[in-house]
Amino acid sequence: MARALGTDVVVAGAGPVGLTAAAVLRGHGVRCRIVDRLPARLPYAKAVGIQPRTLEIWDHMGLTRTVLEAAVPMYGQLTYVNGAERDRIDLVLPPEVPYGFAALPQYETERILEAHLARSGTAIERDTELVSFVQDAEGVTVALRSASGAEEEVRARYLVGCDGAHSLVRKQLGLTFEGSAFPEEYMLGDVEVDWDLPQGYGVRSQHRNADGEVDDLLVCIPLPGRNRYRMSMTVPPELSAAGRSDVPREPADDVVHGLEAGHGPALHDIQAVLDRLSPRPTTASRLRWSSVFRISHRIVDRYGDGRVFVAGDAAHIHPPTGAQGMNTGIQDAWNLAWKLALAIEGGAHHGLAESYDAERRPVGEEVVARTVRHATQGIQADPSDPATLMLREAQLLVGYRGGPLVGPASGDPGPQPGDRAPDCTGLATHIAGFPLRLYDLLRGRGHTLLVYGDDGQAGQLAEAAAEFSGGRVGTCVIRPSGTALESSFPPVYVDTLGEFARLYGVPDGPVAFLVRPDGYVGARLSPPTATRLSAELARTFAPADSGTR
Repeated sequence: MARALGTDVVVAGAGPVGLTAAAVLRGHGVRCRIVDRLPARLPYAKAVGIQPRTLEIWDHMGLTRTVLEAAVPMYGQLTYVNGAERDRIDLVLPPEVPYGFAALPQYETERILEAHLARSGTAIERDTELVSFVQDAEGVTVALRSASGAEEEVRARYLVGCDGAHSLVRKQLGLTFEGSAFPEEYMLGDVEVDWDLPQGYGVRSQHRNADGEVDDLLVCIPLPGRNRYRMSMTVPPELSAAGRSDVPREPADDVVHGLEAGHGPALHDIQAVLDRLSPRPTTASRLRWSSVFRISHRIVDRYGDGRVFVAGDAAHIHPPTGAQGMNTGIQDAWNLAWKLALAIEGGAHHGLAESYDAERRPVGEEVVARTVRHATQGIQADPSDPATLMLREAQLLVGYRGGPLVGPASGDPGPQPGDRAPDCTGLATHIAGFPLRLYDLLRGRGHTLLVYGDDGQAGQLAEAAAEFSGGRVGTCVIRPSGTALESSFPPVYVDTLGEFARLYGVPDGPVAFLVRPDGYVGARLSPPTATRLSAELARTFAPADSGTR
């Protein structure tokens, strides 16, 4: 077996989660290899829903223009029961949220992320399978095998398993994957129809029997193209894996989830469902692909062990209700990657990588429980008010309050440590002849200290932050509306519309917010002092003079 030169991180799996992890790592200058056993991207529109929080992540990565040009908007959902229209769901968010809901075929998401990764000089190693690994206190030795059968060993500092529901990384790491499978089978089809329903709306049509139980179901999600949808529906008996001898009833690892081997539905199978459930008479055409699939709900007992971690479907699987799966996995990767990058640089607090499990596993548990509840009882069973429900589905309420990396909550209004840092607009500077958004200031940066007010301490705070973190924390000053815009260090912006003050709940006196690379508030300091700032930075960083670099 050949022994390859070392790298910092090996990422197993080149789906949206693995590509995100690799791209963020490379953005921090971390050496990375990403391998995938498939020879090419699968041309299937599997995960299609893009949540507003994911678009914010892609904004930080500089990808939103490309995504917005490729995706289609999701305005809401039309619901029908036994042919009668029920309440329409409109996907409406507060005006300060920069992005709405969108739909994009998974193969397009992968194409965009792959091209972004390639710009950093990293290509996917296709037809390459991770077959085993051994870790020790200093790193991980990973065994890879190509399609030709050639094997090599790679020495890495970390291994990230983004290798799906049947993850080899998860199995070899000895993680449990508790849960079960739903008995129902479904079929997917990517087709065009000729109905006159509003563009940008999903369609959910179901039939209920005399007992009120759903016995037939059609769900359509719009895709780019004219009247093109990814449709899912109950599988007919002749396509069920249970009735076919050519399809294994259970996979070897007992995890029943995702697309099944064997024949998918033909166009006439999809048309038969449309004839029963379509809210308008319509004819389906141009079947691009189809499949039969099963759904499970499972989650690991921990998201990593030592220098090996899992993310995405390797860590949690659940019903596709609300398009939470891929988006949750992308946030897993975003959370983990910046922490590994800082640890590799030598600037991390000793427990930084372990905080990945503490922050993300509770999120995975909540998503699994909620999607199972919505799949079995309907979204109307959710006790949240409609506005809160919408924010949660958009993944804008995901947070890490009480976690190991964030400070205590204050009694002030606005985001607390562990909350998402909201965007705002109306920030003026000397050079730009147009107002900037806060996310313009944060895009592509690491930790950022936002100092609000003009108390003369900003320079001292900036110096303290840079000194403690070894130059890894930048500082921006935001002054109240109506104050003069004066050149100074650090850079100064004026909150001309008062949006920052309103959304961040600033007090009468000065306040500072430490924003993490993943767009969450790490600390809220009121009043801000160098001593308090250093104490908060110590949750994440090893002091620059600690000798750990």
